[in-house]
This record gives sequence, C-alpha cells and structure tokens, in this order.
Amino acid sequence: MSTLEDVKPTPVTLGGTRGGPAVRTLRRDRWWVSPAVTVGVLTAFVAYATWAAFQNANYYVGAAMHRDLISPFYSPCLAESCVPGSHPGFVITWWTISPAILILIFPLGFRLTCYYYRKAYYRGFWQSPPACGVADGHASYSGETRFPLILQNVHRYFFLFGLVFNVILTIDAVMAFRMPGEGIGVSLGTLVLCVNAALLWIYTLSCHACRHLCGGNLDKFSKHPIRHRIWKTLSPLNARHMLFAWMSLIFVALTDLYVRLVASGVFHDPKLF
Repeated sequence: MSTLEDVKPTPVTLGGTRGGPAVRTLRRDRWWVSPAVTVGVLTAFVAYATWAAFQNANYYVGAAMHRDLISPFYSPCLAESCVPGSHPGFVITWWTISPAILILIFPLGFRLTCYYYRKAYYRGFWQSPPACGVADGHASYSGETRFPLILQNVHRYFFLFGLVFNVILTIDAVMAFRMPGEGIGVSLGTLVLCVNAALLWIYTLSCHACRHLCGGNLDKFSKHPIRHRIWKTLSPLNARHMLFAWMSLIFVALTDLYVRLVASGVFHDPKLF
C-alpha cells in the first residue's frame, strides 16, 4: 500500500508545449483501445464506401427479381446511366461516372462535420488529444479557425441536406414493400431498408445541431412552449448520439452490402409474408 510520501509529484511547466512532459500520461488503463477501434472502424467504412461508390453496379434490385430495393449509397439515382427503375422522374445527362459520387458528398459531409465524429476522428487519427488525461500529439493548437477545419462550421447546412436524404431513404423503404408481379409484401430486404431509414432518422434527430435548432438557442423557454417540448423530447436522444452515430454508420454499409449481394445473384431476397 502506498502512502502520500510514496507519490511523487508530476512536474508542470507553465507555458510549456501542448504535448506535455516526456511522460505522456500517468494512466495505467488501456486508454488507447477506444481511439484504435475508432480508427479501424472509420477506415473500414471509408474503404468500403469508396469501393462501393466506384462499382457503379449491383445497387438496385428491380422487377426482374420481383423487388424494389436500392442501395442508400445510390439513392436518389440521378445519373442517366442509372439502371431502369432506379432513378426518379428526371436524370442528369452530363454526369458520366458513378451516380453514387454525385450524392454521397451530402450524407458524408453531414457525418464528417458532425460534432461527435469530430471528437472521434480528432482523437483517433489526429491524436488531439487521444484520450482524457493523455498529452496531445501536437505542440500547438489552433482549434477550428483555420483551413480546412474552419469548414466544420457548415455542419448546420449539411444537417438540412441530411433531412432531405432521410426523406428520400424513407420513401425507398416504403417502396420496398412493392413486389412487382407479386403485389405488396414484406421481405428481408424490406426490413433492412426500413431499419436503415429509422436509424438514420434517430441519428439525425439526436444531432446537436438539431437540438440547438429546435430549442437550444432560446433564452426563455416559457415564451416558446412548443419548441421547449420538442427540445425536451430530443434531449434524451442527444444523450445517446454516439451510439446512434455508430449504429447508423455500420448499418448503412450493411444495407448497401445486402442490396449488392441480392442484385449480384449471390442469394435471393426471402419474402416473409
């Protein structure tokens, strides 16, 4: 058992570098696990999403398979090259590469500028700082006042785009109940698209920008009872924003993978009822 005499004080240098003393941390737990997992999951997602976006194939399961399933990476499919049945009433004729690249900038921009994801990749990739009680990996700190981090301020606008895409993916989930040649029904793919849309809505509504927009910027709740009620409803969701961020991120990739496997003929989408 140690006593107070056994504990040696840690020297502190006022005005020293941000990186701290030679001993980076006094923590003895596995503080590095969380940032390491973050790096691994985000790297895997970016690698898969990039690969899927450039495939430009197997993103839609249509009437030939008695289904109406489209990957969230390719919806809305606006390019003229989109396979029949996958695009809305209009197309963009001048876009000649994968239609996924045309739209992914908006949902990815929303996540990239998300307050939680900033914390996650700042700690995981930038080591700024990697964990509580651990010295920063850099000698200086400029915050988000310089390029490119100053672009994080557009998060509130990407939030609005996120709402638009949530509506589109919700429509896709409803359309997944259509089974051309068989009528209306529910398949495993229907459930996958519905769960994906639900998770994206929960992630978006739990966003800090959403909570602020609905009531966080008010000085007196008593003058805005409706917005106060909405704010109180969203606050519990906001407390679990990290959980919803990871769940929706992983599931949106799994949704694309499911549609891709069905479209490529690896297995048939089973009808439940």
